[in-house]
Amino acid sequence: MPIQLKVSDFADLACSGSYVLLDMRSESEYNFSSIPGSLNIPILNDAHRHEVGLTYKQKGKKEAIRKGFELAGPLFSSILDKADKLCGQKPVLLYCWRGGLRSSISSWLLETAGFNVSLLEGGYKAFRNFALSQFSVKRKILVLGGRTGSGKTELLKRMKNQGQFVIDLENIANHRGSAFGALGKGPQPSNEYFENMLAMELLRIPVNEPVWIENESRAIGKLKLPDDLYRQIRFAPLVELNIDIVRRKQNIMKEYGIFPVEELLTCTEKLAKRLGGLRLQNALSALAENDLDAWLDIVLDYYDATYAFGSTQRESTGIFSFSPEIDDTESQIVEKLIKIASRMDSQFQNV
Repeated sequence: MPIQLKVSDFADLACSGSYVLLDMRSESEYNFSSIPGSLNIPILNDAHRHEVGLTYKQKGKKEAIRKGFELAGPLFSSILDKADKLCGQKPVLLYCWRGGLRSSISSWLLETAGFNVSLLEGGYKAFRNFALSQFSVKRKILVLGGRTGSGKTELLKRMKNQGQFVIDLENIANHRGSAFGALGKGPQPSNEYFENMLAMELLRIPVNEPVWIENESRAIGKLKLPDDLYRQIRFAPLVELNIDIVRRKQNIMKEYGIFPVEELLTCTEKLAKRLGGLRLQNALSALAENDLDAWLDIVLDYYDATYAFGSTQRESTGIFSFSPEIDDTESQIVEKLIKIASRMDSQFQNV
């Protein structure tokens, strides 16, 4: 018999990387949201689920189960072929929506064929509730702040490479968090899947360890941060990067100057209400004339003012202002940030 796992144990094993996660729900259920890292082998596809649902309404549970076997049975061989390709010799963590009939049939089939299978008790629904509960777990969050162009995202990547615990919100959201944040990016995930990915990242980090997070607004593109986590970020100690304007402009040009003017125009127009008529017209005219410096001055003036206002709204337990030397490399800035973190333990506050 397959092992039935509590959701916390299932999540720990899923984070280990030693198992293959199989989602046996339909393709549309999986595409909307899933447990991060899982692969989809539907035991019943969307059309089959609809047919089983109609049978249940018209003839009851017993006939619906028969219909499910009738539809799934011919797929058993192809399901095993897919499992062979996806799983190889690795043990399997398997789930469906509620840990019911689809999980039972799938686990029986795979175990009969020789796979080592463990089931998620309560299915995806249990995982979803567990994921949401992670955002209220009190953590030692350190927020890295700084005006647009300060290079925060790159610094966080470097800190992670040096062993610091980092949650890269923009990477998980697939968006840089501004009117220009979608440039060069694919579609964003559903908010539910974003939350699931965020929860799994948090699960990989010991609760008593400091974790760096970039200073973000609640909205990142079309996505929103969970309320409980956002509240912790708002109260967390803030390390405020003060990067000189020349370096900031260089960073912005390096990141956004590569995109066609037409795309920059479209993004700039999203700021119409915030910039106002005259500033918007000046920014668009500068782009039309390929004067990126003039365009950047206008846009940066807006973002700097917005950032300054946002800083006054923080409820942080402490703000540490950090001004690197003009000739500091990114590696040197990272070293200094790590030293700052080691001195800020007394600033952490459970909220």
